[in-house]
Amino acid sequence: MSQSWKYANPVNVTFGVGSISRIGEKLAGRSYCLLTYNDHPAFDALVDRVSKEAGRPSVVVRDVEPNPSFQGLRAACAAFGAAAKVPQVIVAIGGGSVIDTAKVLAASGKDFARVQAYLQGRAGADTLLNLPIIAVPTTSGTGSEVTCWATVWDTDAKKKYSLAHESLYPEHAILDPELTLGIPRALTLSTGLDALSHALESIWNVNANPVSSNHAVFAAREIMVVLPQLLERLDNLDLRSRMSRASLLAGLAFSNTKTALAHSLSYYLTLHHGTVHGIACSFTLPAILRSVIGKNADCDAALKQIFGDDLVRGASNLDAFLAGLGVSTQATDYGVTQDNWLNAINDALLGERGRNFIGSREAILAAA
Repeated sequence: MSQSWKYANPVNVTFGVGSISRIGEKLAGRSYCLLTYNDHPAFDALVDRVSKEAGRPSVVVRDVEPNPSFQGLRAACAAFGAAAKVPQVIVAIGGGSVIDTAKVLAASGKDFARVQAYLQGRAGADTLLNLPIIAVPTTSGTGSEVTCWATVWDTDAKKKYSLAHESLYPEHAILDPELTLGIPRALTLSTGLDALSHALESIWNVNANPVSSNHAVFAAREIMVVLPQLLERLDNLDLRSRMSRASLLAGLAFSNTKTALAHSLSYYLTLHHGTVHGIACSFTLPAILRSVIGKNADCDAALKQIFGDDLVRGASNLDAFLAGLGVSTQATDYGVTQDNWLNAINDALLGERGRNFIGSREAILAAA
């Protein structure tokens, strides 16, 4: 960790059961686009509730993909452009895919070509729009409500992009743990592990700082205690609240550091093998932990607050934690050959997120 460091996050956060009722207050009379999912009656109810409490939206956009693609985002931008009155704000209610889609809409308006040109290096940031976002996560894992980037997928070209700009930090994040009560077990598991990855990856990171590490340590410790209990008691509001808070703090940690090697590796698995994101970015955590032991004193100190003084044993305990949740830590169990996995590691280390990793190629290959 550098002796010189900085930490900043401009998102206003409101946390608590029932806090979704404050959307009208945050909108302050502005016209808005309501963006959410269309695949569950719970989101029908949320559309009705927000419309009654905050006034009818200018437009409702609901066709959001789990991994927002060029094609799907073009359709979402077109739906946004059909508003009778141009929205002044986007209210995004959903998981990471909804909030990421909101950031694309905020930067592109009705024309996705604007963002596509920027992502592909054919246009500068000055061409992007800047529409405010109120982010209301319904899962505990994304952290997107307090970051300034969104993951965008070109599924035809098998390529992942990161839309990143400081103007894309949401204006407000409203975290109401009650909204997460209906999340099924598999999604609770994958999003919880995504948050754990956010926390740990912000620690073994060249951009780590004391504030991000403090957030990450709290988040990782809490997730490892709460997640197994929550998976057995999905309707427990106290456990849901603790997971929401831990996910938020993990988001505040990696909002300044970005992610590192585990996420860089996950993109290959998601694009080529369809592995769910939260699993794809978490099953490598024990191996990566083993590879960084002794590499950096500040990193070791933070990890010892989570796993205890014996980090080798801590890595084994992390293996056992994942196994207890039914998550294999072997890449070949996800349809990858050993040769392909070694190539994926080499490629991931060269990617933007891979370059954030403090470890070495030799150490991660030895641990993989």
